[in-house]
Amino acid sequence: QVQLVESGGGLVQAGDSLRLSCAASGRTFGNSAMGWFRQAPGKERDFVGVISGSGGTTIYADSVKGRFTVSRDKAKNTVYLQMNSLKPEDTAVYYCAARRIAAASRVGASYDYWGQGTQVTVSS
Repeated sequence: QVQLVESGGGLVQAGDSLRLSCAASGRTFGNSAMGWFRQAPGKERDFVGVISGSGGTTIYADSVKGRFTVSRDKAKNTVYLQMNSLKPEDTAVYYCAARRIAAASRVGASYDYWGQGTQVTVSS
């Protein structure tokens, strides 16, 4: 059974940093694109960032570019989202997702596996 488990969320103040982790099990995602999405209360789920299967391509939403970084450790079958200079508008449930293929994508519907999410709350 394939599982993606996010961790690292919490309550922080504006300007702080957090690192989210997404540990995969049940399947190796070493050659899969891994993405991060988020959903704020009352809003649709939005794309945050993605890393390609090779790790050579990363794409970010304009709202997080320059502040967030997606990385991966293939040996640990884990992907990370480093979030710096957090803002109250970053408050959301953050989801990790994986594709069966290596190509990076901003489109949530193109992802095959999803985690349960981890809450990030940024106070002003």
